[in-house]
Amino acid sequence: MGTIELVRAYDARGTQKHTPTFLVDRLWPRGIAKSDLSYDDWIKDVAPSTELRKWFGHDPEKYDGFRRRYLAELDDHADAARPILDAAAHGDIVLLYSAKDTEHNQAVVLRDWLEKHG
Repeated sequence: MGTIELVRAYDARGTQKHTPTFLVDRLWPRGIAKSDLSYDDWIKDVAPSTELRKWFGHDPEKYDGFRRRYLAELDDHADAARPILDAAAHGDIVLLYSAKDTEHNQAVVLRDWLEKHG
């Protein structure tokens, strides 16, 4: 498995990468035109459920509970991550996310899950 790089969508605007790049948010990042973001696929179904996302609300104090619940969701819907796992099997990939907190977000949990299952 290659390296999995996490990049905020807001930091990726206007950049062109040759690395397979996946947007892993359920909702499109606010304020970014689709033409301004270079990505290969938008994998909405690998993102946390709407209920879990709303419960978490990006509250760092809820992160441990969010992580446990999201990992369970990923285990229950592992097929949604197949395109990302397939790409990672062949080399490096980039996961795009929109959260402001770079340490307590779904992309961090997803990266850890992908590395375990890759």
